[in-house]
Amino acid sequence: MSILKRMMVAVSVATVWTKPESPRPMDELALKYPAEIREWLGHMTLEDKLDLCLKNRVQTQILYGSCVLVVEEMVRDGKGWSKVLIPQQGTRKDDLGYPGWVPSCQLVGEAKVLVDTKRAEVISDKAWLYKNSTERLIELSYLTSLPVLGETKEWVKVLTPEGEGYLKADDIRLIDGPLAPKDGETHTGRGIVEQGRRFLNLPYLWGGMSSFGYDCSGFAYALHRYFGILIPRDASDQAKQGTLVDKELLEPGDLLFFAHEDGKGAIHHVGIYAGDNQMIHSPETIKCIEIVDLSTFKLAKEHCVSRRYWN
Repeated sequence: MSILKRMMVAVSVATVWTKPESPRPMDELALKYPAEIREWLGHMTLEDKLDLCLKNRVQTQILYGSCVLVVEEMVRDGKGWSKVLIPQQGTRKDDLGYPGWVPSCQLVGEAKVLVDTKRAEVISDKAWLYKNSTERLIELSYLTSLPVLGETKEWVKVLTPEGEGYLKADDIRLIDGPLAPKDGETHTGRGIVEQGRRFLNLPYLWGGMSSFGYDCSGFAYALHRYFGILIPRDASDQAKQGTLVDKELLEPGDLLFFAHEDGKGAIHHVGIYAGDNQMIHSPETIKCIEIVDLSTFKLAKEHCVSRRYWN
Protein backbone atom coordinates (compact mmCIF):
# COMPACT_ATOMS: atom_id res chain seq x y z
CA MET A 1 0.00 0.00 0.00
CA SER A 2 1.50 3.33 -1.04
CA ILE A 3 1.72 6.15 1.52
CA LEU A 4 0.46 9.46 0.14
CA LYS A 5 1.73 11.58 3.04
CA ARG A 6 2.28 11.81 6.77
CA MET A 7 -0.14 13.99 8.71
CA MET A 8 -0.86 15.05 12.28
CA VAL A 9 -4.12 15.05 14.22
CA ALA A 10 -5.25 18.64 14.80
CA VAL A 11 -8.28 18.02 17.05
CA SER A 12 -8.40 16.96 20.70
CA VAL A 13 -9.62 13.46 19.80
CA ALA A 14 -10.12 12.29 16.21
CA THR A 15 -12.63 9.47 15.92
CA VAL A 16 -11.62 6.91 13.31
CA TRP A 17 -14.61 5.63 11.36
CA THR A 18 -15.06 2.30 9.60
CA LYS A 19 -16.13 4.00 6.36
CA PRO A 20 -16.87 7.60 5.30
CA GLU A 21 -20.56 6.72 5.33
CA SER A 22 -20.42 5.34 8.90
CA PRO A 23 -21.17 8.61 10.79
CA ARG A 24 -24.76 9.64 11.45
CA PRO A 25 -26.09 13.23 11.33
CA MET A 26 -25.75 13.38 15.13
CA ASP A 27 -22.02 12.67 14.80
CA GLU A 28 -21.29 15.99 13.12
CA LEU A 29 -19.91 17.35 16.40
CA ALA A 30 -17.17 14.70 16.23
CA LEU A 31 -16.43 15.38 12.56
CA LYS A 32 -15.79 19.13 12.87
CA TYR A 33 -12.63 21.14 13.20
CA PRO A 34 -12.24 21.66 16.07
CA ALA A 35 -14.00 18.48 17.17
CA GLU A 36 -16.43 18.89 20.06
CA ILE A 37 -15.83 15.54 21.72
CA ARG A 38 -17.38 16.38 25.08
CA GLU A 39 -20.50 17.85 23.46
CA TRP A 40 -20.80 14.89 21.07
CA LEU A 41 -20.77 12.40 23.92
CA GLY A 42 -23.18 14.52 25.94
CA HIS A 43 -25.76 14.61 23.14
CA MET A 44 -25.86 10.85 22.56
CA THR A 45 -28.45 8.67 24.26
CA LEU A 46 -27.61 5.17 25.43
CA GLU A 47 -29.23 3.83 22.26
CA ASP A 48 -27.07 6.15 20.14
CA LYS A 49 -23.91 4.88 21.85
CA LEU A 50 -25.00 1.26 21.45
CA ASP A 51 -25.51 1.91 17.75
CA LEU A 52 -21.81 2.82 17.37
CA CYS A 53 -21.03 -0.75 18.38
CA LEU A 54 -23.93 -2.66 16.84
CA LYS A 55 -23.40 -1.04 13.43
CA ASN A 56 -19.58 -1.15 13.80
CA ARG A 57 -19.37 2.53 12.94
CA VAL A 58 -16.18 3.35 14.85
CA GLN A 59 -12.78 1.63 14.73
CA THR A 60 -10.63 3.58 17.19
CA GLN A 61 -9.55 7.13 18.11
CA ILE A 62 -6.34 9.20 17.90
CA LEU A 63 -5.12 11.94 20.22
CA TYR A 64 -4.09 15.49 19.32
CA GLY A 65 -0.62 15.72 17.81
CA SER A 66 -0.39 12.03 16.87
CA CYS A 67 1.05 11.14 13.47
CA VAL A 68 -0.84 9.10 10.89
CA LEU A 69 -0.11 7.77 7.42
CA VAL A 70 -2.61 8.80 4.76
CA VAL A 71 -3.11 6.10 2.12
CA GLU A 72 -6.29 7.27 0.35
CA GLU A 73 -8.39 10.41 0.01
CA MET A 74 -11.95 10.93 -1.19
CA VAL A 75 -14.88 13.34 -1.03
CA ARG A 76 -18.31 12.21 0.12
CA ASP A 77 -21.30 14.56 0.34
CA GLY A 78 -18.96 17.51 0.04
CA LYS A 79 -16.73 16.42 2.95
CA GLY A 80 -13.13 15.36 2.47
CA TRP A 81 -12.06 12.05 3.99
CA SER A 82 -8.65 10.46 4.53
CA LYS A 83 -7.99 6.77 4.99
CA VAL A 84 -5.25 6.55 7.60
CA LEU A 85 -2.98 4.02 9.23
CA ILE A 86 -2.00 4.69 12.86
CA PRO A 87 1.56 3.41 13.45
CA GLN A 88 1.39 3.63 17.25
CA GLN A 89 -1.66 1.35 17.37
CA GLY A 90 -0.47 -2.13 16.46
CA THR A 91 -2.91 -4.50 14.76
CA ARG A 92 -3.10 -7.60 12.63
CA LYS A 93 -5.27 -5.59 10.23
CA ASP A 94 -2.23 -3.85 8.73
CA ASP A 95 1.47 -4.07 9.55
CA LEU A 96 1.83 -0.29 9.20
CA GLY A 97 -0.83 0.57 11.78
CA TYR A 98 -4.51 0.63 12.62
CA PRO A 99 -6.69 1.52 9.60
CA GLY A 100 -9.78 3.68 9.33
CA TRP A 101 -11.24 6.93 7.99
CA VAL A 102 -10.89 10.43 9.44
CA PRO A 103 -12.35 13.74 8.20
CA SER A 104 -9.53 15.42 6.28
CA CYS A 105 -10.25 18.72 8.05
CA GLN A 106 -8.98 17.16 11.29
CA LEU A 107 -5.48 16.55 9.87
CA VAL A 108 -2.62 18.93 9.12
CA GLY A 109 0.82 18.46 7.58
CA GLU A 110 3.37 16.79 9.85
CA ALA A 111 5.73 19.11 11.72
CA LYS A 112 9.43 18.35 11.29
CA VAL A 113 10.26 17.18 14.80
CA LEU A 114 12.96 14.69 15.78
CA VAL A 115 11.61 11.49 17.34
CA ASP A 116 13.83 11.88 20.42
CA THR A 117 12.70 15.46 21.14
CA LYS A 118 11.72 16.13 24.77
CA ARG A 119 7.95 15.95 25.06
CA ALA A 120 5.26 17.14 27.44
CA GLU A 121 2.77 14.35 28.13
CA VAL A 122 -0.56 15.07 29.81
CA ILE A 123 -0.91 13.08 33.05
CA SER A 124 -3.96 14.89 34.41
CA ASP A 125 -7.26 13.27 33.48
CA LYS A 126 -7.65 16.14 31.02
CA ALA A 127 -5.73 19.37 30.47
CA TRP A 128 -6.25 22.62 28.61
CA LEU A 129 -3.87 23.76 25.90
CA TYR A 130 -3.49 27.55 26.13
CA LYS A 131 -2.68 30.19 23.54
CA ASN A 132 -1.25 32.36 26.34
CA SER A 133 -1.57 32.51 30.11
CA THR A 134 -5.30 33.28 29.97
CA GLU A 135 -6.73 32.11 26.63
CA ARG A 136 -7.75 28.45 26.35
CA LEU A 137 -7.53 26.66 23.01
CA ILE A 138 -8.34 22.94 23.28
CA GLU A 139 -9.18 20.50 26.08
CA LEU A 140 -6.75 17.60 25.74
CA SER A 141 -6.95 13.98 26.84
CA TYR A 142 -4.73 12.10 29.26
CA LEU A 143 -1.53 10.97 27.50
CA THR A 144 -1.64 13.60 24.76
CA SER A 145 2.04 14.20 23.96
CA LEU A 146 3.59 17.32 22.37
CA PRO A 147 7.20 18.44 21.72
CA VAL A 148 8.65 20.88 24.26
CA LEU A 149 9.93 24.30 23.15
CA GLY A 150 10.60 25.85 26.56
CA GLU A 151 9.88 25.60 30.29
CA THR A 152 9.14 27.81 33.27
CA LYS A 153 8.04 26.84 36.78
CA GLU A 154 4.34 27.15 35.91
CA TRP A 155 4.18 26.66 32.14
CA VAL A 156 5.61 24.44 29.40
CA LYS A 157 5.75 25.86 25.90
CA VAL A 158 4.92 23.18 23.32
CA LEU A 159 4.83 22.75 19.56
CA THR A 160 1.33 21.85 18.40
CA PRO A 161 0.18 20.74 14.94
CA GLU A 162 -0.85 24.37 14.38
CA GLY A 163 1.91 26.36 16.05
CA GLU A 164 2.97 27.17 19.59
CA GLY A 165 0.92 26.65 22.73
CA TYR A 166 1.23 26.32 26.49
CA LEU A 167 0.41 23.62 29.02
CA LYS A 168 0.34 24.05 32.78
CA ALA A 169 3.36 22.33 34.30
CA ASP A 170 1.15 20.64 36.91
CA ASP A 171 -0.81 18.85 34.16
CA ILE A 172 2.12 17.19 32.41
CA ARG A 173 5.32 15.20 32.82
CA LEU A 174 8.43 15.67 30.73
CA ILE A 175 9.71 12.63 28.83
CA ASP A 176 12.57 12.07 26.41
CA GLY A 177 11.14 10.67 23.18
CA PRO A 178 7.68 9.40 22.26
CA LEU A 179 7.24 7.02 25.23
CA ALA A 180 7.80 7.38 28.96
CA PRO A 181 10.71 5.40 30.46
CA LYS A 182 9.77 1.98 31.78
CA ASP A 183 11.50 2.41 35.14
CA GLY A 184 10.56 4.53 38.13
CA GLU A 185 8.03 2.15 39.67
CA THR A 186 8.79 -0.59 42.19
CA HIS A 187 6.01 -2.68 40.66
CA THR A 188 4.71 -1.52 37.29
CA GLY A 189 1.74 -3.89 37.46
CA ARG A 190 0.41 -2.28 40.62
CA GLY A 191 1.08 1.11 39.04
CA ILE A 192 -1.11 0.14 36.08
CA VAL A 193 -3.95 -0.70 38.46
CA GLU A 194 -3.53 2.56 40.40
CA GLN A 195 -3.62 4.58 37.20
CA GLY A 196 -6.79 2.71 36.24
CA ARG A 197 -8.51 3.57 39.52
CA ARG A 198 -8.48 7.28 38.68
CA PHE A 199 -10.92 6.56 35.84
CA LEU A 200 -13.50 4.64 37.88
CA ASN A 201 -17.04 5.64 36.82
CA LEU A 202 -15.89 6.99 33.42
CA PRO A 203 -18.54 5.85 30.90
CA TYR A 204 -17.53 3.21 28.34
CA LEU A 205 -17.21 4.28 24.71
CA TRP A 206 -17.02 1.86 21.79
CA GLY A 207 -13.69 2.49 20.03
CA GLY A 208 -12.72 4.93 22.79
CA MET A 209 -9.02 5.74 23.21
CA SER A 210 -9.13 8.89 25.34
CA SER A 211 -10.00 9.98 28.85
CA PHE A 212 -13.34 11.18 27.46
CA GLY A 213 -14.22 7.48 27.17
CA TYR A 214 -12.40 4.15 26.72
CA ASP A 215 -13.42 0.77 25.40
CA CYS A 216 -12.02 -2.32 27.13
CA SER A 217 -8.85 -2.71 25.07
CA GLY A 218 -8.33 1.05 24.73
CA PHE A 219 -8.30 1.27 28.54
CA ALA A 220 -5.66 -1.48 28.78
CA TYR A 221 -3.65 0.15 25.98
CA ALA A 222 -3.60 3.58 27.66
CA LEU A 223 -2.63 2.32 31.10
CA HIS A 224 0.32 0.40 29.66
CA ARG A 225 1.38 3.36 27.55
CA TYR A 226 1.59 5.50 30.69
CA PHE A 227 4.46 3.22 31.76
CA GLY A 228 6.18 3.30 28.38
CA ILE A 229 4.77 -0.05 27.24
CA LEU A 230 3.21 -0.15 23.78
CA ILE A 231 0.76 -3.05 23.40
CA PRO A 232 -1.56 -3.91 20.48
CA ARG A 233 -4.77 -1.92 20.09
CA ASP A 234 -7.39 -4.72 20.14
CA ALA A 235 -8.06 -7.40 22.77
CA SER A 236 -7.77 -10.21 20.21
CA ASP A 237 -4.24 -9.05 19.35
CA GLN A 238 -3.29 -8.26 22.94
CA ALA A 239 -4.15 -11.86 23.87
CA LYS A 240 -1.53 -13.25 21.47
CA GLN A 241 1.50 -11.31 22.72
CA GLY A 242 3.09 -10.62 26.09
CA THR A 243 3.99 -13.37 28.55
CA LEU A 244 1.49 -16.16 29.22
CA VAL A 245 0.49 -16.25 32.91
CA ASP A 246 -1.16 -19.15 34.71
CA LYS A 247 -4.29 -18.29 36.65
CA GLU A 248 -2.61 -19.24 39.95
CA LEU A 249 0.28 -16.83 39.28
CA LEU A 250 -1.67 -13.71 38.38
CA GLU A 251 -0.33 -10.39 39.67
CA PRO A 252 -1.84 -6.88 39.53
CA GLY A 253 -1.49 -5.40 36.06
CA ASP A 254 -1.88 -8.69 34.19
CA LEU A 255 -4.45 -8.74 31.40
CA LEU A 256 -7.39 -11.15 31.54
CA PHE A 257 -9.10 -12.12 28.29
CA PHE A 258 -12.62 -13.43 27.77
CA ALA A 259 -14.00 -15.36 24.82
CA HIS A 260 -17.41 -16.45 23.60
CA GLU A 261 -18.55 -20.08 23.98
CA ASP A 262 -17.28 -20.37 27.57
CA GLY A 263 -13.79 -19.33 26.58
CA LYS A 264 -13.47 -21.45 23.45
CA GLY A 265 -14.64 -18.90 20.85
CA ALA A 266 -13.53 -15.48 19.69
CA ILE A 267 -12.04 -13.10 22.27
CA HIS A 268 -14.36 -10.16 22.93
CA HIS A 269 -13.23 -8.57 26.19
CA VAL A 270 -10.16 -7.70 28.26
CA GLY A 271 -9.76 -6.55 31.84
CA ILE A 272 -6.84 -5.85 34.19
CA TYR A 273 -6.19 -8.02 37.21
CA ALA A 274 -6.29 -5.82 40.32
CA GLY A 275 -5.26 -8.38 42.96
CA ASP A 276 -7.41 -10.21 45.54
CA ASN A 277 -9.40 -11.92 42.76
CA GLN A 278 -10.63 -8.55 41.46
CA MET A 279 -10.49 -6.95 38.01
CA ILE A 280 -10.70 -3.36 36.81
CA HIS A 281 -12.13 -2.90 33.33
CA SER A 282 -14.20 -0.78 30.97
CA PRO A 283 -17.10 -3.22 30.59
CA GLU A 284 -19.73 -2.27 28.00
CA THR A 285 -21.75 0.66 26.65
CA ILE A 286 -24.38 0.55 29.40
CA LYS A 287 -21.76 0.76 32.16
CA CYS A 288 -18.74 2.71 33.42
CA ILE A 289 -15.20 1.67 34.34
CA GLU A 290 -15.51 -0.48 37.44
CA ILE A 291 -13.82 -3.00 39.73
CA VAL A 292 -15.51 -6.40 39.91
CA ASP A 293 -15.00 -9.59 41.91
CA LEU A 294 -14.02 -12.33 39.48
CA SER A 295 -15.84 -15.01 41.48
CA THR A 296 -19.19 -13.33 40.71
CA PHE A 297 -18.34 -11.61 37.42
CA LYS A 298 -20.87 -12.55 34.74
CA LEU A 299 -18.16 -13.49 32.23
CA ALA A 300 -16.08 -15.55 34.68
CA LYS A 301 -16.63 -18.78 32.73
CA GLU A 302 -15.37 -17.09 29.56
CA HIS A 303 -11.89 -16.34 30.95
CA CYS A 304 -9.60 -18.02 28.42
CA VAL A 305 -6.05 -16.66 28.79
CA SER A 306 -3.97 -14.14 30.76
CA ARG A 307 -0.97 -12.10 29.55
CA ARG A 308 1.67 -9.90 31.17
CA TYR A 309 3.34 -6.99 29.39
CA TRP A 310 4.82 -5.05 32.28
CA ASN A 311 7.94 -7.02 33.19
